[in-house]
Amino acid sequence: MSTTIIIIIITCITSYLAFQDSSRKYKWMMNPYQIVHRKQYGRLITSGFIHADWVHLIFNMLTLYFFGDIVEFYFNQVSQYGTVLYIAMYVLGILVSDIPSLIKHKDNPNYNALGASGAVSAVVFSSILFNPLQELCLYGLLCLPGFIFGAIYVIYSYFSAKNQRDNIGHEAHLAGAAFGIIFTILLWPQVISHFLNQMADFSLF
Repeated sequence: MSTTIIIIIITCITSYLAFQDSSRKYKWMMNPYQIVHRKQYGRLITSGFIHADWVHLIFNMLTLYFFGDIVEFYFNQVSQYGTVLYIAMYVLGILVSDIPSLIKHKDNPNYNALGASGAVSAVVFSSILFNPLQELCLYGLLCLPGFIFGAIYVIYSYFSAKNQRDNIGHEAHLAGAAFGIIFTILLWPQVISHFLNQMADFSLF
């Protein structure tokens, strides 16, 4: 069984438990006020293993399913500790993606966040570094090369975070994406030239 499948199973179980018990769900959510003022640091991790609803869970886990094994494969190609590093990137992706909201809302007891989006963003953007020309499909309708998808994703998340018209943690998406890129470069600096060489072969037609 792959590491990605294990992460998905664990996340589905913990999310289901949170669905069934609202008090448990609250205790596991990322609440900056509780973390900073009451030192409930465990929330920084548990929040990445629960979701708002089934749609939120399925979307994140399907995305992880499609890209997780690819990233783990590449990590194992460049390091004998590839699987361990893949797990580390995923868990640290949860932590790092929480930082913007943690700082911004540390004195707001009513702010809560949850979901694996930050960690999943780290995985997706790591995959784009390794294979920027791989086509990524939006809802199975619009398929774009990975680097174009990534650019649109970053621009959308940036302006959405500035406007803040919804309850989606766009800052977490951006932080997770940036972390995935940095982590991958630190793991294998040659990925930069690898990325550029593939981009040199890109043609619109």
